[in-house]
Amino acid sequence: MIDSKFLRQNIENVSSNLLKKNYELDKEYFLKVDSDRKNLISETEELQNKKNLLSKEIGVLKLKKLDTSTLSKEVENINSVLKNKQDALILSEEKYYDFMLNIPNILDDRVPLGKSSDDNSVINYSDNDDLTKISNKGFSDHSVVGKSLGLYDHDIASSISGSRFSLLFGSLAQLHRALGSFMVDTHINSHKYTEVNVPLLVNNDSLTCTGQLPKFKDDLFEIKNKKDFFLIPTAEVPLTNIFQNKIFSEEELPIYYTSLSTCFRSEAGSYGKDTKGLIRQHQFDKVELVHAVTPESSDESLNLLIKHAEKILNLLELPYRKVLLCSGDTGFSASITYDLEVWMPSQKAYREISSCSNFTDFQARRLHAKYKNKVSKKKEYIHTINGSGLAVGRTLAAIIENYQNENGEIEIPDVLRPYMNNMKRIESN
Repeated sequence: MIDSKFLRQNIENVSSNLLKKNYELDKEYFLKVDSDRKNLISETEELQNKKNLLSKEIGVLKLKKLDTSTLSKEVENINSVLKNKQDALILSEEKYYDFMLNIPNILDDRVPLGKSSDDNSVINYSDNDDLTKISNKGFSDHSVVGKSLGLYDHDIASSISGSRFSLLFGSLAQLHRALGSFMVDTHINSHKYTEVNVPLLVNNDSLTCTGQLPKFKDDLFEIKNKKDFFLIPTAEVPLTNIFQNKIFSEEELPIYYTSLSTCFRSEAGSYGKDTKGLIRQHQFDKVELVHAVTPESSDESLNLLIKHAEKILNLLELPYRKVLLCSGDTGFSASITYDLEVWMPSQKAYREISSCSNFTDFQARRLHAKYKNKVSKKKEYIHTINGSGLAVGRTLAAIIENYQNENGEIEIPDVLRPYMNNMKRIESN
């Protein structure tokens, strides 16, 4: 949630900024609901103060055994008006809060103007050179390779669960498991993250705090027999909500959390895209990275998180590129986002494998998460940063495609072999 005071004082600039995200701010409505709410708060407080003064006068008169009927009648009238004002204030607060919840985060000045992913800006390639030249190797799609090895099946999974599900068998399932462990171990041992095992079910409030609700309800799997409960779309939700209603000392920051979890997404709006394979699944595993930091260090923290995600790709020796998302492609809650895109030879294209964002104080305001500034002694909102480190299924797909040999087998990257009983390659089942 953006700062309402900042919005009020800079409404034209904020409105222009949000237009870059294709969001048109209803300035007149905001000013009206904001004014109505403030007026009702003021009127309610005045009535309450008046009632308190009269109650004190009644107390004095009673001690003196004097008539209090006139003042009591006045208090009775105030109570009636006060009740109406309080009811109106509740409705006004709901209108105000609902409106504010639907306003996206303000864009960082560095975000390029654009409408879609076609307008994103490539920052660099993993070897500072365009790696599309490797597309000349006639590599097969990862699902085709997996199926030819007898270790991947989309059809059986579809009959069990429906579209956008997959079955992995044997050494391919082992490689999937190895990848998750390798990623988490790297983040813990090399970057000092604290591992967290998170719930896979979260409530409405948690999703509102991180920005998935109310706007993206259609992208979630809701539990029908448990009101206001959802399967997590990402471990970002439970990890970030650890900070809810907390006040940290400055010495406690930064906090780094990581989690390997199963994630669930309905993939609303992606009909017909990547219906087979491991790229766009309803259920997938992902390693999430979450930072809680001071505002002064949030930009540095974002760059650090990106490097942590890049290290996984570098250790796996997978070709990738770093991309700065344009305004129209930047998410609702994010101020700025960099994607890491891995090379998929069968598609002759780079595909997102990690999205790393700085949310500034947008989530923290919803979370009521603050820290005590040791210089000013004031309580200020923390900044939250998160990203994937990495998406496990997509990393597996990239390994299958980039490490397949002429025999259709999959060579196992050196860093993963200790997790695979020192197996060197995956052969036909």
